[in-house]
Amino acid sequence: MRVGIPRETKADEYRVSMTPAGVRELHEHGHEVLIESGAGAPSGFADEQYAAQGATVVAGAEALFGQAEMIVKVKEPLSFEVERLRPGQVLFTFLHLAPAPDLTRGLCASGGTCIAYETVEDAHGRLPLLAPMSEIAGRLATQAGAFMLEKPLGGRGVLLGGVPGVAAANVMIIGGGSVGQHAAAVAIGMGADVFIFDISVDRLRELELRFGVSCSTVHSSTLAIEEMLPRVDLIIGAVLVTGDRAPHVIRASQLALMRPGTVLVDVAIDQGGCFETSRPTTHHDPTFEVEGITHYCVTNMPGAVPVTATHALANATLPYVIALADKGVAEAIAADPGLRKGVNVVGGVATHAAVARSIGQDPVPVEQALAA
Repeated sequence: MRVGIPRETKADEYRVSMTPAGVRELHEHGHEVLIESGAGAPSGFADEQYAAQGATVVAGAEALFGQAEMIVKVKEPLSFEVERLRPGQVLFTFLHLAPAPDLTRGLCASGGTCIAYETVEDAHGRLPLLAPMSEIAGRLATQAGAFMLEKPLGGRGVLLGGVPGVAAANVMIIGGGSVGQHAAAVAIGMGADVFIFDISVDRLRELELRFGVSCSTVHSSTLAIEEMLPRVDLIIGAVLVTGDRAPHVIRASQLALMRPGTVLVDVAIDQGGCFETSRPTTHHDPTFEVEGITHYCVTNMPGAVPVTATHALANATLPYVIALADKGVAEAIAADPGLRKGVNVVGGVATHAAVARSIGQDPVPVEQALAA
């Protein structure tokens, strides 16, 4: 199979979907790898490093899309990239389609087979391709929130860990999954007073065992959140419903309960955001203010640390890329039911329930769509 690695085009996206080591592995499996010139440079990889492992360096994305049978990316394709897809071509990348009906319709119109990293599951129901980016995003969320609390940046002017004789900041983390856990670890390490909210009591038990008395765990409810809002300095939204839109855990009307300069970091923004007042931002223009509350809603947070994030993502995705290249989609998903759950769009129809619902369709079984 010819596997194409294009340069990422999303604003402030510096990751690349494959390292030279991945090229070597695919080459040894008998596959051809095409990489767009300069694609790996922001992550520290020169074209020559890819070529040394057997890749063909292609000048320009249009030629790469035209030749490749499978496109492996990091972020969702922009409109001009969607137009380059063709029927039967496989796209393997983060997609986040539930809150993006226009993108979903475009991918359906392309006739391609679109597999989303974020809905692939392992044998235990975990999300192995989302996990490494969630770990990075969680850690970055606390770093970014601490920075945005500085007064010149619109924050309250609070040092996260305080100093002797001055109380530390209160950090509220809504969602105790991978993002929340890693956000909490950094906040605790910086000396903040940390409160983790989650609807799962079992997960709260796990977090309490993990962190002990270093943080407080709270069963999440509308009232519990509201009671915390007047006391908090930094809120990290880390709510995930796999493949679906994130629920709004803080409404616009609740902003008035917070102190001016409170910072909200919405890590769920790729899935529509878990704060009602959230809207996507970029690393170059990361924040906006609503009623005196600073919102940080960057949609590709791990893209800011591409050297770390590229290695972490490529380590996780490579076995799936090899399986798809070796076996083709139909055989690969038959052998791995978790990979089947990653298939979102096939040949003009949506195959994932939440994605189909977002465009007013009923989902079509993956095997039926592939056969058609």
